[in-house]
Amino acid sequence: MLSTVATILMIIVGLSMLYILYRTIKGQPIERRYVFLYIALAISLPLLMQKTAPVPVTRDVMKLVDALNELPPGSKVLAAFDYDPPSAPELQPMGVAFMKFAFKHDLQVIIMGLWPQGPQQANQAILEAMKDPEIAAKNLQYGVDYVNLGFQSGNEFVIQSMGSNFKRMFPKDDRLIPYDSLPIMNSVTNFSNIDFVFNLSSGKPGTVEWVQIAVDRFGAKCGAGNTAVQAPQVYPYLRTGQLTGLLGGMSGGAEFEKALDEEGKASTFIFSQMISHATVIAFILIGNVAFFMSRKKKKQ
Repeated sequence: MLSTVATILMIIVGLSMLYILYRTIKGQPIERRYVFLYIALAISLPLLMQKTAPVPVTRDVMKLVDALNELPPGSKVLAAFDYDPPSAPELQPMGVAFMKFAFKHDLQVIIMGLWPQGPQQANQAILEAMKDPEIAAKNLQYGVDYVNLGFQSGNEFVIQSMGSNFKRMFPKDDRLIPYDSLPIMNSVTNFSNIDFVFNLSSGKPGTVEWVQIAVDRFGAKCGAGNTAVQAPQVYPYLRTGQLTGLLGGMSGGAEFEKALDEEGKASTFIFSQMISHATVIAFILIGNVAFFMSRKKKKQ
């Protein structure tokens, strides 16, 4: 019902913009404050419509998906959540999509974070993934199928130390359960026992440090998801093959969801972003029409 109402309102907004263009051509431009109202509607209404954008899956995203698909059931994946709530709109959908994929394909997920709030973001992603009926039916056990080791301070020095001994950095998990009491960690000593590293990062410490230490020094295989601001800094590692694949910004998250057939918030957000960008472009065109019409009047 709500999505239907939002769709009708979007049509009304579109028609009203044609009326604004008509008024502008007639020399009666609207007040600029209406522009902000239209931008707000262009962002919020598509979210209420719950529609997804048709995004093509790029090669960089597909590389990561292919690497994940190659992992056999029972593979141990280290998921490093290195971001906080302000970056969640871009990175959290990636985390949710990854958790759904991992649980559906019976991968063993070991979670940690170099940012204090990262492990909490991971817990939220797990709760969201558990809502999927297919995953709920598996009755996954904490400590056996997945574990959250929590946050550890020390930035890149944590990664360096994990290269020789995970237990030294995480003697207890996020729930204060001893390392040796976690069945999932019984066969894990260092990176040589990890089949894949998946890092979600919005800054430092993050993907750069994981590549420079876990990949270059200890031979780990790593894929990542970054905010749109950080992604350009990381793309060179993708070109050299140090990164297996990369999800860049909200569009990368939407592509990831599509490739995994797990359309979620990123696909909805990117649709809202597309509509808002189109609205801005429309007002730029209307503004140019108003400018030339006013100049024509002055000449007359």
